[in-house]
Amino acid sequence: MDFTKRNSVMLVTLLVNAFCMPLLNAEDRMIDPTFLYRNASTVEEKKSDITTTTCHYRPLFGQGDSDTSVVVGVARYGQAVIDPYGACTTIQYPDEDQVYIVLEGSGSVKYGNEIVPLKKEDYLYIPATIPNVLSNPSQVPLTVVIMGFHTKGFEKTQLPPQPLKANIEDVATQTVSGHPAAARFRLLMGDVDSKRDRLSAGHVLTSLFLMEIAPDGTNFPHHHEREEEIYLVLSGHGTMVAGGGMDGIAGRHPAKIGDAYFFRLNCTVGYYSAPDVASRILAVRSWYPGMVQKGAQH
Repeated sequence: MDFTKRNSVMLVTLLVNAFCMPLLNAEDRMIDPTFLYRNASTVEEKKSDITTTTCHYRPLFGQGDSDTSVVVGVARYGQAVIDPYGACTTIQYPDEDQVYIVLEGSGSVKYGNEIVPLKKEDYLYIPATIPNVLSNPSQVPLTVVIMGFHTKGFEKTQLPPQPLKANIEDVATQTVSGHPAAARFRLLMGDVDSKRDRLSAGHVLTSLFLMEIAPDGTNFPHHHEREEEIYLVLSGHGTMVAGGGMDGIAGRHPAKIGDAYFFRLNCTVGYYSAPDVASRILAVRSWYPGMVQKGAQH
């Protein structure tokens, strides 16, 4: 092969590679999903800043999970199980509000210098900067949902004068505008300006609530333009609505106890309870950083 022909072949090869490389890179590039799915019973335990030999943590979303880039305003969402007579480590976050919700058992939280007792379905707001530690002085395991929300960049609020705690069963059910009567809501916690929720506490968290959806009922599929949202199925079974397409058809996924879904901004979200059973869904919404809208209805 002469010099000119060899150079021509090399030029063609370089041009082919130049055009093909972007295509290969594009095919290899991962696209962030619009929602994430986990099940609390199948997620593996992982070491975290609260774990000990008697305190176990299953990360569902955020810190400790593999898809942390998808979850932005939510710092962590998972389940801690504390063995009988066990305890977690003391934690204190300068830029993270948290909420603890007891699913099973009883125990306590050392909140600053106070001891706050906890029983089943109690929920407690823990503002950033407050040192705290979960413990279980009982003979049965204590299971707690731990939610955390990044506060850096958000407007600072005053610390509450005492721990803010309530119980889910003490919050009456009610209907909410825009949702059918088949869905009843227990409005557990809102932001500091909330007038409708049992506790007015969050400045990243906008709404913590429990949905009780009658057999064959729904809360209607919908979406949120400024908030991330998480659903956790506590009881019952049905169909979770997550995502959708340009044709307006919502993606539907079988849902059972322990299923958890994280929804990004504008992701379609909803739930249909099965015809033969009522469902209870624990839900939380929180601001996406930079999307805060003062006085917004939640």
